[in-house]
Amino acid sequence: MKILALEPYYGGSHQMFLDGWISHSRHECTLLSLPASHWKWRMRHAAVTFARQVETRLSKGETWDVLFCSDMLNLAEFKGLAAASVSRLPTVVYFHENQLTYPDRYRNERDHHFAITNFTSCLAADAVWFNSKFHRTQFLNALPEFLRRMPDNQPLKEAVSIESKTSVHYPGINNIPDEPKQNTGPLRILWAARWEHDKGPELFFEAMRQLKEQKVSFSLNIIGEQFRETPEVFHRARDEFSQEIIRWGWRESREDYIRTLHDSDVIVSTAGHEFFGISVVEAIAAGVIPLLPNRLAYPEILEPETYPERRVHFYDGSIEQLVSRLHDLSRTRRHSNLRPLAERFFWTNVVGDMDEAMDKIARKR
Repeated sequence: MKILALEPYYGGSHQMFLDGWISHSRHECTLLSLPASHWKWRMRHAAVTFARQVETRLSKGETWDVLFCSDMLNLAEFKGLAAASVSRLPTVVYFHENQLTYPDRYRNERDHHFAITNFTSCLAADAVWFNSKFHRTQFLNALPEFLRRMPDNQPLKEAVSIESKTSVHYPGINNIPDEPKQNTGPLRILWAARWEHDKGPELFFEAMRQLKEQKVSFSLNIIGEQFRETPEVFHRARDEFSQEIIRWGWRESREDYIRTLHDSDVIVSTAGHEFFGISVVEAIAAGVIPLLPNRLAYPEILEPETYPERRVHFYDGSIEQLVSRLHDLSRTRRHSNLRPLAERFFWTNVVGDMDEAMDKIARKR
């Protein structure tokens, strides 16, 4: 089967997802993408840009069986602009994030037009995939409330109709070799997330400050994607924890990233927002102990209801309990036994279900 994949924001988790799927899938994929910058402009113009690019491909005789895109594309707009042979294709939209519940630092930052774009893309799609159950539930619960703000003609029936075509398809990760951890020396703490406020860096560095005041020895690997405007807390922390820092900033190569995972004992999340958590799953695959707030998609990934022993990997979201858990870990042996949990997310284990789901969608037409 031939898939036409459109990605307006080809970077970060969007790129990792497509690269992993394409490299493992039994299907043939044509990927059209745009660089991961200026996301608002991407959502505004990508439909026009891709319609033009697809027209060029069609003129050369290319054809496809299914259309796949991410939430960054205005799918309804694209279908209105694309050639009939493409607009009639069965379509899947994959939600890495959404513009309805994605947190804004300031209330007046949210542009409701982007949330409407996500809504109409769902209506235009034959199938709507989310990267976690948490994400799907949060979006579907928030949508009717959002649409009720409209002064009239509230499309609530259309909102309800979306749920029947939603499903969850977790993003895959590539296999990461497990290595034995050192059982001596300072606790090696990993923070691996986008350097933005929604990932809670202020909470994390305050916890590190309290650990230091309690004379707990530790070292830091602070990595993740950075943008033009980095929260000020990172500039202060680089000076304050200069003696503890081993690695700082974006890892330029996959090899360096994996080496950083192997050189860490515990991965800490302080996120106020997380729809899945690829970096946490990859760290678990590398034998790193997770210490996560008991919220967002994390309970879904660790499944503490099925495996109660995994509750030790959660804290209540407070600085006090995070510091206490890290203090305890600094005195114990450090190696995670959760690798089988991570293995279920390996591409070799998830790609079959994803490919089969695409087959079923193609057969519906």
